[in-house]
Amino acid sequence: MDAALPLAKKIIIPGGAGYLGRSLAGWFANQEYEVVVLSRKAKAIGHGIRCIRWDGETLGEWARELEESLAVINLAGRSVNCRYNENNKRDIDESRLRSTRTVGEAIAACRTPPAVWLNSSSATIYRHALDHPMDEATGEIGHGFSVDVCRRWEKALNDAEAPRTRRVALRSAMVFGPGEGGVFEAFHNIVRCGLGGTLGRGDQFVSWIHIEDFARAVQWIVEHEALAGPVNVSSPNPVPNRDFMRIFRESSHRRIGLPASTWMLKIGAFLLQTETELLLKSRRVVPGKLLNSGFQFRYPTWREALQNIIVRALPRD
Repeated sequence: MDAALPLAKKIIIPGGAGYLGRSLAGWFANQEYEVVVLSRKAKAIGHGIRCIRWDGETLGEWARELEESLAVINLAGRSVNCRYNENNKRDIDESRLRSTRTVGEAIAACRTPPAVWLNSSSATIYRHALDHPMDEATGEIGHGFSVDVCRRWEKALNDAEAPRTRRVALRSAMVFGPGEGGVFEAFHNIVRCGLGGTLGRGDQFVSWIHIEDFARAVQWIVEHEALAGPVNVSSPNPVPNRDFMRIFRESSHRRIGLPASTWMLKIGAFLLQTETELLLKSRRVVPGKLLNSGFQFRYPTWREALQNIIVRALPRD
């Protein structure tokens, strides 16, 4: 990365060592942005990307990187792919709140703060929806542990003392793309084993987005000042689970996919130390603000998105 690049093209990504963070960092680096990833383990992320250690809880030398930067994109937070016992629930909640408050403190201490602060949230903040899509204007907030975490997460963002910085809560759907550690890898392994049938009743909607559209949407939000507050980052076409899994099988050339009833999923979730909510909650989320702002998806439908991912992810014969 050219050291002479203007500071206005500097992107800071706290919690950026995971799948989404690595993908975003690489995307912005390829767009000739200066990229700094903040991680608990300072390790190489990719060419032209600096990685600096932080603990997600306390201010340190890393906070200087925010001075005169264009954007902070905070992705920090413990994975929700676990059992929701009291210890895990506390860790999920606190990891999000502490990192958000710490980023807010760093921004407040800046002489020239970042122009925009994008903070992770989740599309799961909306209620279980079968009847109609949920956008930012008309979507109904749900109930339960995951929703409460999202509400507190977004409140921590809104409560921060950052009057000169535009704030955006990224209500993201599941992000699918090639590469190790992503959700595509997990689903593809299930389908390859012949277990990619309908999950539960099959009428629950799956909200998703292609990794390239996710990165493009984040860049679009950074560069469009009118976008603020909660923004749904998802494909405009959520699909029922039965169709989602059928297209996955067809695109993977797997004719057989054993269905899994709700009681089977509960047993499997217990054995795998995760929760059935991740599969059975109907997330019918649409990106109202992105569409209204003129953003165009390269992969608006599940079939074309999945076929592109499979071609990129799997070796050719």
